[in-house]
Order: sequence, then structure tokens, then C-alpha cells
Amino acid sequence: MVDQNSLARYFSTCSSIVTRLAAAVAVAQRPLPARKASPTLTSRSIVNSHSSANPIQTHVNNASQTLTWRDALWLGAIVVIGVNLRPLLTSISPLMTTIRAATGLSFSGASLLTSLPVVAMGIGAFGAGALTRLIGETRGVALGLLAIALACGARWSTTSGAALLATAALAGVGVAAIQALLPAVMKQRFPARVPLAMGVFSASIMGGGGFGASMSPWVSSTMGSWHAGLAVWAIPAFVALLCWLGLNRGPSNGAPVHAAPVDAVALSLWRKRRAWTLGLYFGIVNGGYTSLVAWLPAFYQQHGLSVAKSGSLLAGMTVFQATAALLLPLAAARFRDRRPWLILGLSAQLAGLLGLIVWPDAAPLLWVGVAGAGLGGTFSLTLVTAMDHAAHHSVAGKLVAFTQGVGFVVAAIAPVIAGVVRGWSGSFAAAWIMLAASVAAMIAVSFVFSPRSYGEWN
Repeated sequence: MVDQNSLARYFSTCSSIVTRLAAAVAVAQRPLPARKASPTLTSRSIVNSHSSANPIQTHVNNASQTLTWRDALWLGAIVVIGVNLRPLLTSISPLMTTIRAATGLSFSGASLLTSLPVVAMGIGAFGAGALTRLIGETRGVALGLLAIALACGARWSTTSGAALLATAALAGVGVAAIQALLPAVMKQRFPARVPLAMGVFSASIMGGGGFGASMSPWVSSTMGSWHAGLAVWAIPAFVALLCWLGLNRGPSNGAPVHAAPVDAVALSLWRKRRAWTLGLYFGIVNGGYTSLVAWLPAFYQQHGLSVAKSGSLLAGMTVFQATAALLLPLAAARFRDRRPWLILGLSAQLAGLLGLIVWPDAAPLLWVGVAGAGLGGTFSLTLVTAMDHAAHHSVAGKLVAFTQGVGFVVAAIAPVIAGVVRGWSGSFAAAWIMLAASVAAMIAVSFVFSPRSYGEWN
């Protein structure tokens, strides 16, 4: 049974975080100082505009306005959607020992339950453009939510490892559709407040991951079934689907979608060094997230923690992730150069990993909290940096989708390697060292993303 005092402390922490997030949003609503507007963009500068690197210099009139009630509704819908994108991953890891015993999965096979959805997220992101042309962004997001709900609901009756892997793949495709399509909607809806919108979205993703890690063991224990702990996440997915459909009923009140030379850009992304650099950067950085989600509870269970306490530790990490995912982009919003903030996030992630390697039992919550803050902040700020490279929301959406497509495929490999290394060595220390070395390398790569290069990547 989950310790009630631990749950109380966790939700008290969540309440404090929500209060701080509300204060941050209030700060973001303050009018920004007016600056000289950028000159009219040519057809080429739509793709590669230096002004797009600084959201303050673009859409000056919009930036000087506070958020309206409809903007608040949109942000609320983004939160409701975002919280559904990670429980399908984080609900697995606290119950991994039970699931392995029930299904006979090996360590490497069990790691596929978290890595396979990430692969699906990556591969599915490459189809975002075709999905947009076929059914549109609104229906694409709705279809993604439906896929998540059906996949989670199917876990109520799954009894084999193969069936669980099938639900993981279906849910991953649903997440891919949402993560690839929603950023373009956000850039169109909040053209002058992309860091705020992306921060809210990323924070809700991380917060949902925390609830998945903390609530699934509790539901499983209460219902006496690990199936229930996995299937319960179909409910919030259906709720999010209803909210999204309700918000988009009738004609859209948003800005009309203007045609852009998206097809040519989408085809050329495969030959663009900067697009690949962003994708690999995003993937290697998030390999730390997928590895910790998959193996952090098992790591601390080896050190004597219970299933419930190890799950609460993962939940605590996601609280720090959610906070940093919102606050770091907001802190960087007034600066054209994102590199110092990216390096700050990566340095925090590196410090947390070093703590897990050297003193894992000394202060577990400190290490996972620092690492989580670095992971969450870098996740959202990397996507903001990718969107900085294009002024037009459709082009930015294509680049973000490509970044996620490459990135999530790369990130999916990390927990598999960690599982193999653990099975071979009997310890996760080697896996944490591998991740720490990767983060150190990405700190060096961060210097490539100079704002001056935004207009040259094409």
C-alpha cells in the first residue's frame, strides 16, 4: 500500500508548484516593451528570418496585449492534452517488476515497453505533414487522443508481453500525432508568446508523467491488479478528447491558415545539417529522460526502496521537470540567444547524473530533482529553439516535427542500451556514466545554435 504521508507531501508539493506556475503565467501576461517592428519578410525570409529568433521583435501588437479569456481556454486545453502524453511511459516503470513476473519479459524485452512508444513517436512525427494535409491539425490531435485512450483502455485485459507492446506502439503513434501537430497550432495561436505556450505544454507533459508514476502503483494496489494501474489512464485521455472537440466546435476564431512553401522545405529537411543537428541534439538529451523513466525505480529498488517509494521518487523528479519546463523558456523568452539557458539546463542534468553515479543513497530526491529540472527545461527550450529558426508557423511546425522525429528515435535507443548494460554488468552505474558523457558532449554542441545561424540553415 502506498504511504499516505508520502502522497500527501507529493500533492502538497504539486500545489506549491501550481501556485508558482500561476505566478509565472501572470508575469508572462504583462505587456512587453514595444520595439521597432521588423521589415516585411520576403518569400525566402519566411523560412529563414533573423527576426524569428526574437519573438519580442515580431507581432509587436500582439505582444503588447494581455492574454484573453479565450487564450486562457486554449492554454487550459493544452494542459489537459499534455498531461496525457507521458503516463503511458511512466506508469510502466514502477510496476516493471510485477509486469515482468506476470509476462515473463526479460530486462531488454521489458525496456521495449518504454522505448517502443518513443520509437513510434519519432517515426510518427515524420508523417505529421501528410496527416495535416489529409485531415487537418485539429482532427489529427483528436485522432491522437483517441489512439492513446484506446491503447490504455486495452491494457485492462492484456495478459501477454506481445499485447502490451502492441498497446505501447498504438499509444506512441497517438502521442506522435499530438506532439508534431500541436506546436504549429501554438505558434499560430500565440505567435508572440511561443515560449509561454511551449513552456505550458512541456510542463503539462512532465506533470502528467509524474502523476503516472505516482498514481499507477496506488491504483494497482487499491484494485489488486497491475492491469488497472495501466488502464486507468484511458479516462483522462477521453476527457482531453472531449475538451479538445468542445473547444474547436464551429468555425475557428483563430487566424486563418496561409499557404506556405512547406512541401519544398519538408523535402529539403532531410538534406539540412541544422535540421539533423537539432534532431540528434533533442534525441541525445532526451535519452536521459527515457532511461530514467524506464530504470530509475528499478535502480532504487536495487538499493532497497519499495515499489511505491521508488515510484514516488520518479514522480518527484517529474515535479521538478514540470517546473523547469515552464520557467526556463519564460526566463529565456526576453533573450535572443538561447544557448546560455540550454547549457544551464544541461549542466543541471549532468550534476544529477553524477550524483546518481557517486552518491546515489546520500540524497536521492536531490539528484533526481536536479536531473529532472535539467531534463524538463532543456526539453521545452530545445523545441523553442527549433521554432526560432522559422517565422511561418507551418514551416516551424515542419522543423519541430522533423526534430522530434529524429530525436525520439534516438531517445528510444537509450533505455534499451541501459537495459542491456544492466543485464550484462548487474548495475546501472555504467548506464548513468554513458548518459553523463552524452550530456557533456551536448553542452559543447549547444554553442552551435547561435542566433546568427538561424537565417543560414536553409
